[in-house]
Amino acid sequence: MKITNCLHTAILISDLEKAEKFYGKILGLEKVDRSLKYPGIWYQIGEYQIHLMVHPGLQISLANGEKWGRNPHFALGTDNLNELIGRLQSHGHPVQMSQSGRAACFTKDFDGNVIEINQV
Repeated sequence: MKITNCLHTAILISDLEKAEKFYGKILGLEKVDRSLKYPGIWYQIGEYQIHLMVHPGLQISLANGEKWGRNPHFALGTDNLNELIGRLQSHGHPVQMSQSGRAACFTKDFDGNVIEINQV
């Protein structure tokens, strides 16, 4: 027996409209249909999905406020990191560059969920 792939990551959010702006408009992820009745949005990235699920009153705190990558997060790849950093910053989203020397950064959505973005 072996695990063969990663199917999805579930992310809690507090505001569906703000989350859709961040993940759909700013990051440009492809929204896919979902048949479930509770509030949420699914996004497709290749064979992988991100499931955003509404949790009213959500409060996220970082265990390490100085190094965002040392908190719970998920990672995405982009073909143009500099362009994406510009988009994030132009929409008021903070960006913290990776200290590892690789082309990568960390950002946060409207709720404070940390996302790592790597140049691929």
